[in-house]
Amino acid sequence: MLFAIFGHDAPRSLDMRRASREAHLARVRQLQAQGRLVIAGPHPTIPTADPGDAGYTGSLIIAEFADLETATAWAQQDPYVAAGAWQAVDVRPFVQVLP
Repeated sequence: MLFAIFGHDAPRSLDMRRASREAHLARVRQLQAQGRLVIAGPHPTIPTADPGDAGYTGSLIIAEFADLETATAWAQQDPYVAAGAWQAVDVRPFVQVLP
């Protein structure tokens, strides 16, 4: 089943994001290599693809996991969580209707 992972950034998270970005992306790329990733990306603080020092408010990952517990455990082990960039993570079942 698909699950939507919403990572909510902590205040002033940009430096923490930058420090752990490569490790975070490596985990997401593993999902992609396994054919389990639907989409992933950050939510910029301002409406632009590169918000610079304005940073981000969080991220969204939609991927396939066996169950909610597995998806939640995966999300809690993310480098953004360990670095303190994500202050909270919500994991919800997701049903893709389109495309």
